[in-house]
Amino acid sequence: MQAVVRSMQNTLFRTARSGLINTGRDFSCCLVTGEDELLAAAESLPIHVLAGPNLTTKRMKELHPEIHAGDVFLHNSPYAGNSHAADHSLMAPVVDEDGVHRFTVVVKAHLADCGNAVPTTFNAVARDVYDEGALIFDCVKVEDKYNRVDDVLRMCRLRLRAPDMWWGDFLAMLGAVRTAERELLQLGEEYGWDVLSEYIDAWFDYSEDKMDRAIRALPSGTVRVSTNFDPLPIPGLESGVPLAVKVDVRSDEGVVAVDLTENPDCVPAGINTTEATALTGAMMGVFNSLGPGVPTNGGSFRRLQITLRENCVAGIPRHPVSCSSATTGVPERIMSAVQQAIAELGDGSGMAGSGACLSPSNAIVSGIDPRSGTPFVDMPCIGATGGPGNPWADGWLSYAGGCAGMNAWESTEMAEILRPMRIETSRVLPDTEGAGRFRGSHSVRVEFTPVGTSMDCAMTTDNVVFPAEGARGGLRGATGWAGVRDLDGQEQQVSGYAQVNLAPDELLISHSSAGGGYGSPLERDPDRVRHDVLEGYISRARAESVYGVIVGPDGTVDTSPRTQLQATPTGGHDASTH
Repeated sequence: MQAVVRSMQNTLFRTARSGLINTGRDFSCCLVTGEDELLAAAESLPIHVLAGPNLTTKRMKELHPEIHAGDVFLHNSPYAGNSHAADHSLMAPVVDEDGVHRFTVVVKAHLADCGNAVPTTFNAVARDVYDEGALIFDCVKVEDKYNRVDDVLRMCRLRLRAPDMWWGDFLAMLGAVRTAERELLQLGEEYGWDVLSEYIDAWFDYSEDKMDRAIRALPSGTVRVSTNFDPLPIPGLESGVPLAVKVDVRSDEGVVAVDLTENPDCVPAGINTTEATALTGAMMGVFNSLGPGVPTNGGSFRRLQITLRENCVAGIPRHPVSCSSATTGVPERIMSAVQQAIAELGDGSGMAGSGACLSPSNAIVSGIDPRSGTPFVDMPCIGATGGPGNPWADGWLSYAGGCAGMNAWESTEMAEILRPMRIETSRVLPDTEGAGRFRGSHSVRVEFTPVGTSMDCAMTTDNVVFPAEGARGGLRGATGWAGVRDLDGQEQQVSGYAQVNLAPDELLISHSSAGGGYGSPLERDPDRVRHDVLEGYISRARAESVYGVIVGPDGTVDTSPRTQLQATPTGGHDASTH
């Protein structure tokens, strides 16, 4: 089944038009059973598939009780199981020769443009769905028994900013679902549908057993963790949005329960989660804390109990609230809080907090491409780090937030080929890591400028005010930062939610937010500290003042400062901010 999903992914990755998909890999493919349980998702983005495909296939059957072979449905409604409006999903039921609905294949891709009122797919300051402006499709049929329904498709071509690019992406998505449909029908013919059903039951039972064993290895207990989403330039949200999770690990039962009902009501901004992304935020925190080896599917999900409420910023939205940026921000804060809560239960469990998935360098960029004279709109997948320290290893520099676990970091050359831009700088910022026994990843500085044209840049960046937290004595990571350098060389900070217009040779400057550290920095292996100093990740001064390690000019290590630091109540300090 995973091979079928990989065939889908290969089809979409190699044939899509937008750089966001064919280079940044911002898409997911999965198989859902006829009973609406996630079966296989291969290398998909967690925020797209842990919860959501099962909800949208239920919606498909509610609205279309008569399903036929060859039908395909377009869905992006944030009020009916989708992640956010910019994630277009195509669903194709797999119907056997007897007319029995066996599977639904789902492909979900983040479009470069979804028809929003402003050229961004993440409008965190949209007051409601009308202010947001996206086209919303609630399980709309786009192929009927293998015949294309052009009415809806004409709407998209007229409403989206780069219609030819969207059309290419749509055809690539359609090719992906047809690839999976064909292969599943061949499997059914070769092995028989009864054998496949038995396999699915056995796979789910095996996965549940693996989940049960992993949870029983955790310490039991109930922990409540509070966190904050960054301030927004909206009345009432100037100080940010407080968030909270309550995690109950019942090891003797093999169950983890997460309660998100204590969070505020939906806010007049685009940061509200959808039901799918609220569930997924909690699920990511749990699975991140279990280590490798537990399959993510309907079987393992039986061991999770996640409680949401309606009209909640981290729950189930009601129309017409905006969920424009529901795949980042709040669900990432929920994820981090869950893994921090599990870390509090015992050493060797959980993780620190992660940095933001979207850095300022991931702004949606748009304008007129001087090379072709045609409009462009796209999102460069560059410059996001945020990897959290964990019980086993340092945070990944290319983590890019838990929500986007399989996003690729574009090469400089590809980013410049795909868009009229030049990347001037891409480098790690020393001394920005969340220090710990295992440190979080560092911040990265990226600078880019438009070439031969002006460029609109719309940013949605959390963790600029409230950084990623450490766990079990680990320290916070550095916050993110956004700025613009004008033609006179003057550098000025801008909001993480700014929409700026760059002239040629003006620079957008981005600092990603770093990950938090796990465990006390004074417990870090001195050889790791030495390596970080020699590689330029941390300064000798930070090695001594935070990690208690003096690294000599010849690379020798002296840990005598640790004795004094251990007697200091603070035991070091957080990473530098910008």
